[in-house]
Amino acid sequence: MNRSHNEVAVITGGSAGLGLALAETLLDRSWNVVTDARDADRLHAALPDRPQVTSLAGDVRDPDHQDAIAAAVARHGRLDLLVHNASDLGPMLPLAEVAEGDFSRVLETNLLAPLSLTQRLLPYLIASRGTLVGISSDAAVEHYSTWGTYAASKAALDHLVLTLGEENGIRAYAVDPGDMRTAMHQAAFPGEDISDRPLPESVVSHLLALLSGDEPSGRYRATDLAPVGAVR
Repeated sequence: MNRSHNEVAVITGGSAGLGLALAETLLDRSWNVVTDARDADRLHAALPDRPQVTSLAGDVRDPDHQDAIAAAVARHGRLDLLVHNASDLGPMLPLAEVAEGDFSRVLETNLLAPLSLTQRLLPYLIASRGTLVGISSDAAVEHYSTWGTYAASKAALDHLVLTLGEENGIRAYAVDPGDMRTAMHQAAFPGEDISDRPLPESVVSHLLALLSGDEPSGRYRATDLAPVGAVR
């Protein structure tokens, strides 16, 4: 991943967690990064203005916001990596108790927005022979009580990403990063101590192994990939 000809990445949800850790690592490796988050103050505090960064505050579900991301990519004239990282955990309830509106909101964020944004950016990704990544979860393939809403969206995202790869001749990966010490994971386990979970920064080197290697498109667990180098 140490390259020198102005690679461009779009990473949704870049103000914290894995999105921020990946963005910082790519910036250290001379990539240009376009990223977003709903909280403008938090986003710009996490990634202060610098020439390599385009930070766009907004909701990934918003078509106008997606257009702004696409416009930023157009200014670069290429796209080498698109990472769908932004997620909505949704209600931690048995599926029988989940309101239709809550289920729809999670699907809009975790599935429909990635599809719509990919459609906007696909010509650049194809032209650069880039890579499409969906950040998944073990919940996409396991069946955990009260995780059904989130799990259904991630299972569908896996299928979406890998099908887009097959249809368009680009590398596509659904990546399960494993448990991480993040705000979302804490929200899933309110009141519990999650300090034993690894920090997102520790996952990035495993993700880079996939991005810099020659593994075929498919679904991968980050912990099954040998890490590349050291990360911040």
